[in-house]
Amino acid sequence: MEWRIAPRGAMRAPGIVFATEALLAEMDDKVFEQVANVAKLPGIVRASYAMPDAHWGYGFPIGGVAAFDPEAGGVVSAGGVGFDVSCGVRLHPTGLSRARIVAVQQQLADALYAHIPAGVGSTGTFALAPEEMDEMLAGGAQWALAQGFGRPEDLERIEEGGRVEGAEPAAVSDQAKKRQRREMGTLGSGNHYLEVQEVAEIFDAEKAAVFGLRPGECCLAIHCGSRGLGHQIGTEYLREMVLAADSHGIELPDRELACAPIRSELGRRYLGAMRAAINCALANRQIIGHLTREIFARFFPEAELPLMFDVSHNTCKPEPHEVDGKMRELFVHRKGATRALGPGAPGLPAALAAAGQPVLIGGSMGTGSYVLAGAATSEAKSFSSACHGAGRRMSRHAATRAFGGRQIVDRLRAEGVIVESPSLRGVAEEAPAAYKDVGAVVDCAEAAGLAKKVAFLRPLICVKG
Repeated sequence: MEWRIAPRGAMRAPGIVFATEALLAEMDDKVFEQVANVAKLPGIVRASYAMPDAHWGYGFPIGGVAAFDPEAGGVVSAGGVGFDVSCGVRLHPTGLSRARIVAVQQQLADALYAHIPAGVGSTGTFALAPEEMDEMLAGGAQWALAQGFGRPEDLERIEEGGRVEGAEPAAVSDQAKKRQRREMGTLGSGNHYLEVQEVAEIFDAEKAAVFGLRPGECCLAIHCGSRGLGHQIGTEYLREMVLAADSHGIELPDRELACAPIRSELGRRYLGAMRAAINCALANRQIIGHLTREIFARFFPEAELPLMFDVSHNTCKPEPHEVDGKMRELFVHRKGATRALGPGAPGLPAALAAAGQPVLIGGSMGTGSYVLAGAATSEAKSFSSACHGAGRRMSRHAATRAFGGRQIVDRLRAEGVIVESPSLRGVAEEAPAAYKDVGAVVDCAEAAGLAKKVAFLRPLICVKG
């Protein structure tokens, strides 16, 4: 399950790819080139990793993980975080049976689609004034809660309690803030979605009970991120990092791996802006969670929709990790990869400590998703990281040539899945066949010791950006 790329040339560490032979064959050669290039960056610790869902990305592969030591000249890379900063998934058990959802399936799908804006350029129902924008960027889901979105107990089930420290709204450009002014509470486009899913199979009854998952009951899943603000931050800082590389004595193996020393002024400024984008994503998902509760209350007044967990991918976080027998603070980049803390890990909510952190793996709208739990072995394997989805096997452009959006919508409806989207082209881009077998990806992650399977969830309704 582990494939090693031995250090060669300018590589400062090996590359490690977690994959079966079948998954490895589906990865394009660019993935291995990118894994090797990441291993050439200053201050990298232990190895450059690729998760089982890895595919080509900008700079880092999507599914790439790497940790850097600031005391050894370690860097932070905007390409190692990605453009959709803190894109992530949150999951709400509903306590409702499949039969109750199916009885109102079309009406519920229509209501969710009408209430939660989705698609390219989608805007929410309110706009943020400049001072409100800065408060949101500093406050994250805590800010959203103070505005009346959600419940206090939600914060216990969000990474970092719903707000990351060290956000610097002043490090975010006016253009990035302008793009986000009317985008709070929106899904956006691409692979973002809101799904109603049935818990179709349980693999670990004890952990599932801790997570509030029961066979035959349904959940609400939300997958989105920091929208235009995160994309603008990534674009601007990548450009600035490329221009500043020589002045920092950094020889880039690829311009897309533009980076800056963590201890540099540019590095600190990017981290402040990136943390503000993380808070933006956490606030955005908190608002959408509230909006979905409003719709479910119309149809099922008794349904509470507690938050099971909200976990991000596309982040860089300072974390304590043991290296060569010593604890060191490392800056862990996870691009298209999810933190997967094992049982008893510091930072887990008390109610989840014995089971480990929920790891939410989104599949495609036609296949299903998985809930895993962080494994005790994940720390040593991959700095407590796991995959985040199925991983593309076909580009969006290739998918639109191969599939028609209307045909996909009709086929899924015949299979019992209602898809609502403002763009049939967007549906074609996200065709189930454009993705790898999510079951094979998850099985590999478990076999590699990254996380443990808990449950499989099958979609019933998909609101697609």
